[in-house]
Amino acid sequence: MDKPEKLTLRECLLGDRAFYRHVLLVVLPIIVQNTLTNVVSLLDNVMVGQVGTLPMSGVAVVGQLLFVYNLAIWGSTSGAGIFGAQFYGRGDMDGVRHTFRFKLLVSTAITATAIVLFLAAGPALIGAYISADTSPADAKATLDYAWGYLRIMLVGLVPFGLTQCYAGTLRESGQTVLPMKASMLAMVVNFIFNALLIFGLGPFPRLGVAGAAIATVLSRFVELAIVATGAHRSADRYPFMRGVYHSLAIPGVLVKSIFIRSMPLLANELMWGAGQAVLLQCYSVRGIQAVAALNICNTIAQIFNEVFLSLGNATAIVVGQELGADRLTGARRTAWRMITLSLASCVIMGAALAVCAPFIPRIYNTEEPIRLLATELIRMAALCMPLYGFANCEYFTLRSGGKTFITFLFDSCFTWAVSVPMAYCLSRFSGLNIVTIYLFVNGMDIIKCTIGFVLVKKGVWVKNIVKE
Repeated sequence: MDKPEKLTLRECLLGDRAFYRHVLLVVLPIIVQNTLTNVVSLLDNVMVGQVGTLPMSGVAVVGQLLFVYNLAIWGSTSGAGIFGAQFYGRGDMDGVRHTFRFKLLVSTAITATAIVLFLAAGPALIGAYISADTSPADAKATLDYAWGYLRIMLVGLVPFGLTQCYAGTLRESGQTVLPMKASMLAMVVNFIFNALLIFGLGPFPRLGVAGAAIATVLSRFVELAIVATGAHRSADRYPFMRGVYHSLAIPGVLVKSIFIRSMPLLANELMWGAGQAVLLQCYSVRGIQAVAALNICNTIAQIFNEVFLSLGNATAIVVGQELGADRLTGARRTAWRMITLSLASCVIMGAALAVCAPFIPRIYNTEEPIRLLATELIRMAALCMPLYGFANCEYFTLRSGGKTFITFLFDSCFTWAVSVPMAYCLSRFSGLNIVTIYLFVNGMDIIKCTIGFVLVKKGVWVKNIVKE
């Protein structure tokens, strides 16, 4: 076992050529895959935006609700993923199989629960985002667009949940190319059927918002088919997939360990996602224009954010593998290098986003005031990006060593204790405009960055959790 040693500043900030080559091989396919996923969302937004502001706002509301489900899937599978990365680093393929089975069972249960919940309470949830100042006709139209879109999108939850199980396990083993290829083909399918079904090209009917939902669902089934088929056909490349369905049994001790570390992650993702939904609801009291502008801002910013978000995922993989192999000094060194790399990427991508801010909203077929408001919000998102990236990499570093309760306090509790109350009070009891409120709320992440820095520096996360 490698006992932690003191690291020099240069070791923490700069890696050698081998380090950057390894990180590039892991992170580049993740960046490509996640960027393509966000481009799919952008395509939906832009194409639906050509139909009108109300359809776009309805899709934005549903997107925020489904985002909570997505986070629940990611949170429930991430706990097992911590073990999966360390099992793979240790060379224990049976352990990787067990973590995959755990993901499969939990994601199936969450998907079923989400479908029932959305079918039962969908209209009420959507209605909470429609401002009281909205005219009755616009409010009804927005609700109808959103509810029709949501009912179709529920079908796509099934392939989405299964795809995350496969893609997550492949990533934890450092195999990130197959999920990337699947996302690329899924994006092509989504784009083609968006054009055909939203606008009714050729013999296809003009379905508008419903067409966008159908296209997205089709693309998700395509993505699942490619990932699952590729993983099972290449047993030599993915040995942990060999015999993975011979049994769904998982050792009780491992189930207990995963649950202990998964529950804080699941609770964190659910609470954080719910917090983001509440934040949007707070902003929505400023009118339907604010919802539309925030939708444009969030969709565009997510694409530029993907570099630091992917570096966070890569941090969990490469640091987790170091911990699983008992290279504790290497894990600490790698963590600091990843944080430095993430911060540098945010400075570059944030500057690029700020430069693009005046031009991107022009691709939307919406009113000029909404475009101008979206431009200002995008600039604020660009300004805050280094804070997001720094905190995100700290989060994944803490999580890689199994410190999931700390990350729960660090992430979702902060959202509910600081961000949500501030957004609620400023949106309802101040005369500040929505841009200033957005900046103040997101700028509070500097507190998270400070706390995360202290925790990472103390090394509370440096632990091999799969060691017998």
